[in-house]
Amino acid sequence: MPFDPSFLLFGAAVASLLLFQINIRRASPVLAILNRWLRWIVFSLSCALVLSHYQVVDRPYWVIATACFLLWFLAETVYVWFAIHALSESEIPLFPRFGVNLSGDEWPTQPRFLKMREELRAAGFRPVQALRAEPIPGMSLRMSVYQNADATIRAQITFLPHAGGAIATSFSFSSLTADGRRIVTDNMHLPFGGFYPENWAVARHPWIRSWSRLLNKHQVRVREAGAALPWETEPLVDVNAQQHELDQVNTQLGFLVPPEQREDFGKMSHEGRYRVWKEVWLLNYLGRSSRYE
Repeated sequence: MPFDPSFLLFGAAVASLLLFQINIRRASPVLAILNRWLRWIVFSLSCALVLSHYQVVDRPYWVIATACFLLWFLAETVYVWFAIHALSESEIPLFPRFGVNLSGDEWPTQPRFLKMREELRAAGFRPVQALRAEPIPGMSLRMSVYQNADATIRAQITFLPHAGGAIATSFSFSSLTADGRRIVTDNMHLPFGGFYPENWAVARHPWIRSWSRLLNKHQVRVREAGAALPWETEPLVDVNAQQHELDQVNTQLGFLVPPEQREDFGKMSHEGRYRVWKEVWLLNYLGRSSRYE
């Protein structure tokens, strides 16, 4: 019997549903990227198969599949653009202020997070402070700050809640150099698209989910930059100072609208929205950031 490609498409669709269900619990950016590509391909080939079978379009199969592929791109572009517009017009702060987390829920109680914490401590990192922000009521953004033995590397572990109760985690390692630079290496998978201060050297590696591999990359960058100074500012003061500086820099460079105009025009300028849109596509489908090194 000749092979029916519809069976292969059906299997790919089932695999996509399974990946989706698994990622509800795992909140893995890598699984999310794989599933986005799988959904895009399944949609394009299935749509083309139906249109060809019922002779709705009198064109070769590959032409129809390509058109369906571009249709998905257009539809998702419109969706992402409206989502960015809604964020810009909303009251959600782009750079929320943090406070000290006194609730005792610094780390999620799931085994994989507890194992991660023990590995971090075994590598010589010690807790310094637990922080918390609430960008919108009912949504908590938690951050645990650790430092190595000589306090030259500060680790910020951010826990991001997802729909369905899953929690994603991101690491950011930062060091200060004698010439006033801030070396930052992280695996954040949230789109930013804005500008960093001139003395910041930021490298983002969303594909690297192992904190130890990310730390190795950071240590190489620090060695290349020169000797690192020990951290003296407490994390709460430093994080909120970072948020304030990012807001100022991005307002000056046109990514954000001046504060007095935000009520009428939203928080992000048209250029800023485009930069975020581009960052969303890079992260969602390539796992890359414009700050990749």
